[in-house]
Amino acid sequence: QVQLVESGGGLVQAGGSLRLSCAVSGRTFSTYAMGWFRQAPGKEREFVATISWSGSNTKYADSVKGRFTISRDYAKNTVYLQMNSLKPEDTAVYYCAADRDTVAVTATPDYWGQGTQVTVSS
Repeated sequence: QVQLVESGGGLVQAGGSLRLSCAVSGRTFSTYAMGWFRQAPGKEREFVATISWSGSNTKYADSVKGRFTISRDYAKNTVYLQMNSLKPEDTAVYYCAADRDTVAVTATPDYWGQGTQVTVSS
């Protein structure tokens, strides 16, 4: 059983920054990719960013390129999403995800976190 717990969400003004954390607990027996998705009210859940097990491969949605950075800390078993230059349209619930035996999260990850709310005011 693998558990993902997000934290770091909150309220921030447009142009500000937040760093989301995803703490990984439980036991994993294979390499896995980590990633972030988000879902705004009335919209479908969308991909935000992903990072490979090695950390050498990262991918971002076009809407966040140049503003968001995904990283991982193996010693802390934690994945981060640094969000800079936030815009009101970034407002959403952000979900951490993990996917086994792949270099990038798929549309149907093996594990999901509970989500953390990010609200960007104008």
